[in-house]
Amino acid sequence: METPANKDGKPALVVIGNGMAGMRTVEELLKLAPELYDITVFGAEPHGNYNRIMLSPVLAGDKSIDDIMLNTREWYAQNGITLHAGDPVEHIDRRRRVVRAKSGIEVQYDRLLLATGSTPFIIPVPGHELPGVIAFRDIQDVDAMLEAARKHRHAVVIGGGLLGLEAANGLMRQGMEVTVVHVTDTLMNQQLDKPAAELLKKALEARGLRFLLNADTAGIVGPDRVSAVRFKDGSEIPADLVVMTAGVRPNIALAKTAGLHCERAIIVDDTLQTYDPRIYAVGECVQHRRATFGLVAPIWDQARVAGAHLAGAGHRRYVQQATATTLKVTGVDLYSAGDFIGADDTEDLVLRDPRRGVYKRLVLRGNRLVGAVLYGDVKDGPWYFDLIQSGRDISAFRRELPFGQAMCQKAA
Repeated sequence: METPANKDGKPALVVIGNGMAGMRTVEELLKLAPELYDITVFGAEPHGNYNRIMLSPVLAGDKSIDDIMLNTREWYAQNGITLHAGDPVEHIDRRRRVVRAKSGIEVQYDRLLLATGSTPFIIPVPGHELPGVIAFRDIQDVDAMLEAARKHRHAVVIGGGLLGLEAANGLMRQGMEVTVVHVTDTLMNQQLDKPAAELLKKALEARGLRFLLNADTAGIVGPDRVSAVRFKDGSEIPADLVVMTAGVRPNIALAKTAGLHCERAIIVDDTLQTYDPRIYAVGECVQHRRATFGLVAPIWDQARVAGAHLAGAGHRRYVQQATATTLKVTGVDLYSAGDFIGADDTEDLVLRDPRRGVYKRLVLRGNRLVGAVLYGDVKDGPWYFDLIQSGRDISAFRRELPFGQAMCQKAA
């Protein structure tokens, strides 16, 4: 059955994806032009919009699902938005400007916003389809992990990045014995340098997590449910639950079959428009000037720009900025931002205080700060981040820089 686009003469906006990026864009649009469109939203999950970043505290038992809801069903109703939750779109007909959902519902659009996010990368090793092998991506995954923690003992998390460590910490808090398996020799290797990663590993081992670094998963073992993980060297460790956090892939299947231009993700310009001028895209499914996105800060910026253009206030351009990372594992303080690896034309300022468990590495290019890794003492993180983004000359307080904002203000 097809729903006409303009039941009351308004143009129709259809949003595919009921996650954080799509709904933030709708919120930005409503601020600027609340009455402009008839809005219909399709989401794969059977809920309103929730804060995916807060799934870790839910797993750890610090928050409930209700605590992390961003837009309840009432919010959609109050704003006149038609929500089809648990009914993903399966087909876009760009010629007729119609989308078709799994249930068979068809809705016409004048403007379409793609916010299809990303899909967890499940390493395609033998046994990856066994019961007990899951990703850490949505409320259903968290439910499955909590259920496993009630009945089972051994968890293996594959992937020692930000998400993997948060999953491991949550499962440990739920009483499981957890081993984190990582393919390189450095935990959180996209956010940390080696010394900071080493401090992190020690701190987490002291709490009871186990780590296998430089470990290449060869297969997942089990007759009818996972029972062990096997590595390339032939060794095995017991596992009743395997959580894959080895990265995500932009979810572009729908856009591709609709004939939109995609590379690693859906190609957008500085206004977040795809090659089809009626279709915009935001969030983890987009590629802008060769980059893809997984952190919230750039996605909020994208939402602001796309919302403005959909509202007809099209003077904004999306500009990529440096991003910062904070680890949400209780008792471990970590912050990294910008280009913290450095190059031939950069120099490092390093402060180490092993007794207090503090490590700071600041990367300078000339008289500008371009990157920072902080471990143990992160209170100046946002200030360093501000220096990175503004490109401010730091020569007046260069020597004091590792000691933080208070010292630098005295020096300057």
